[in-house]
Amino acid sequence: MKRILILCEGQSEETFVKRVLNPHLRQFDKVATPVILQTAREESGYKHKGGFAACEQIRCDVKRLPGDTNAICITTMLDYHGLPKGFPGKNTLQGATPYRRVAYLEQAFWADIGEPRFLPYLMLHEFEAFLFGDLNAVFEKVGSRITPREFGDLSRFSSPEEINDGEQTHPAARLQQHLPNFRKLSDGLTVVERIGLLRIRQKCPHFNEWLKKLESL
Repeated sequence: MKRILILCEGQSEETFVKRVLNPHLRQFDKVATPVILQTAREESGYKHKGGFAACEQIRCDVKRLPGDTNAICITTMLDYHGLPKGFPGKNTLQGATPYRRVAYLEQAFWADIGEPRFLPYLMLHEFEAFLFGDLNAVFEKVGSRITPREFGDLSRFSSPEEINDGEQTHPAARLQQHLPNFRKLSDGLTVVERIGLLRIRQKCPHFNEWLKKLESL
């Protein structure tokens, strides 16, 4: 099977690759190996990121992966939300929509790494956006009686990926505010599996485009 290396934001992304992506990619004769970012976020939500040093660590982590010459592709599952200062393209960010902005950053990231096998992917705006593809699945998992409306006017977003990255309004913050007992790693992955890869792809076009590229390698 063709091998893909995926630099992951943290344990949730690593588990997502193992439990959700890999069974799917094996149908395309691919196997994905997750590698956790050394500056990864703790499951409590605190990020070990900040400024230039963190940006250099991301670059270092990505650049060491091409040493595995058996991999046909080196890619990433990193949050758009909370990217450190100095991240390629961040100081000159352009684009009227989240999709244009993330494309701009991914292109800058690709140019900065300078590796033909590199396929950058930044999650809009973070992993927790997948859960907003079906909030009822979240409520069922935690036994909540609140309604989707309590998370704000989500109807103004055409996809979960567009839920903004404000300090109190990014997807993870909304979950923490209204479902304080929700745990990203233990609960989140169970919910993602209930929602299913097909529905996530339908709801999250940026993720879907990345996955199509991996399928076609």
